[in-house]
Amino acid sequence: MAVTCKAEHRELYAAIDGEVDHHRARKILGELVRQMDLVLPKKLTVDLGGVTFMDSSGIAILLRACRRMGELEGSMQVVNVPEQADKVLRAAGLDRLILMIPAQTAGKPGQI
Repeated sequence: MAVTCKAEHRELYAAIDGEVDHHRARKILGELVRQMDLVLPKKLTVDLGGVTFMDSSGIAILLRACRRMGELEGSMQVVNVPEQADKVLRAAGLDRLILMIPAQTAGKPGQI
């Protein structure tokens, strides 16, 4: 599974693994949006610790999630950002929109 989600007290934790590219983006985004619509979270944590590669499709996924969290008047953070994904996301300026925590400074994986 590309996305594993846990929810508790209107907080949604979504761990994405594998490659985040145009081949898998629709499935990842679909599951993430589905979970957000079910939980209606006030806080979303996206864990990229299992991501092995990310292209611009990852930007679109996170922008869509950020927009939805804005609609829900909630907050969003991205944790355990691998170095390669960090470069892609920062080059697009996502670090100005979304709190991003690199892999070496993030808390324990799986925490809500």
